[in-house]
Amino acid sequence: MKKKVLVVGGAGYIGSHMAKRLSTAGHSVSILDNLSTGFKHLAKHGELFIGDIGDKACLKKLFSRYKFDAVMHFAACSLVGESSTNPEKYYINNVSNTLVLLDVMREFEVSHFIFSSTAAVFGEPTYTPIDEKHTTQPINPYGASKLMVERVLEDYAQAYGLNSVALRYFNACGADSDGELGECHDPETHLIPLVLQAASGRRKSISIFGEDYETRDGTCVRDYVHVEDLCSAHELALQKILHEEGTAQALRYNLGNGEGFTVKEVIETAEQVVAEDGKTILVEHAPRRMGDPAVLVADSKKAELELGWKNKTHQVERNY
Repeated sequence: MKKKVLVVGGAGYIGSHMAKRLSTAGHSVSILDNLSTGFKHLAKHGELFIGDIGDKACLKKLFSRYKFDAVMHFAACSLVGESSTNPEKYYINNVSNTLVLLDVMREFEVSHFIFSSTAAVFGEPTYTPIDEKHTTQPINPYGASKLMVERVLEDYAQAYGLNSVALRYFNACGADSDGELGECHDPETHLIPLVLQAASGRRKSISIFGEDYETRDGTCVRDYVHVEDLCSAHELALQKILHEEGTAQALRYNLGNGEGFTVKEVIETAEQVVAEDGKTILVEHAPRRMGDPAVLVADSKKAELELGWKNKTHQVERNY
């Protein structure tokens, strides 16, 4: 059954890919984005409204115009380092503004919500891969702000009947297989596009932040999950809460490929690829960044079993 879905942050990286997936599946898509980090040209798979999720008047006007079946939230501030130097920005946008959005949803009786969360809610892992039972002790304001919203969603399920799914990404990467959309951040902060920019000459070098972590080569280990696989999980999560009746739930799922790669391994792989064209990648060494855990690798078994999600881009053999 086709639905009317509001995608907040739909002019950003993951949000724009999600809007395309929903639109391609026949759903009616509206996009709300303040364009602080998003780009108008990426919001091509839905009707774009320029506005902020913290602007209640704007939201009420939009919800009055359309009868939304569900809301997908991609409108968070998401830079770990910035969150440590400017936590106010993160608590206002990621927590306070999300509460405004949820308040308007309640007023207009929209009870299905998909939330873009993060592996940063876990902090320094005590074991890997990290499953949903792992303790949540974020070590930066970004992760703390996301965990606060997850707690809000739990309480809202019990008190107001809000059905929600929080999807905890590990490291989003990749681009639309049609070549229409991709990573487009200004400034760019994700490792893979930064490495490729260094290879193409768009930037002078790539920095490695810290080489004294307790990992196999001293650099951070991260679990990379393709953006199209993330969007697949969102679509399956939406189907689950739309079709399951009964007591409202606040569900949580980890999304990753279950295998970690160090910063050096990513750079070395890119070097092997660009060497064929005679290009090199200049590496610079920098101190650790505040709030960076040494290892983040996901156990996504719960999403696979309960949502039927398959990580199609990078598959790791599992036995269960």
